[in-house]
Amino acid sequence: MIEIFTTNIPNQNLGNEIIKILKRSFFDLKIDFDIEAPIGNYPCDHSILRVEGKSIDPQGIVSTLNDIGYKCHILEDKICH
Repeated sequence: MIEIFTTNIPNQNLGNEIIKILKRSFFDLKIDFDIEAPIGNYPCDHSILRVEGKSIDPQGIVSTLNDIGYKCHILEDKICH
C-alpha cells in the first residue's frame, strides 16, 4: 500500500527530521519526501510525503504532522478520462 500526502515541509533537512518523528510511531513504514521548490503558497506550492507499507494509518500521519505545526493532506486519487 502507498499513500501520498501534500505538506508544507519547506526543505529536505526538516523533512529528514520529520521522517525521524514519524518513524517513532510508524516504524514499519518506508517514508520519504520530495521537496523540489520553496514552499511559499501552500497548497499550490507543496512538498510530497510518500509512505509505503502493509498497513498505513493516513489520519494518524496527518494528525502527527498537524500536531507539530505542519499542514498535511492526503493526495486524493483521481482518475482522468
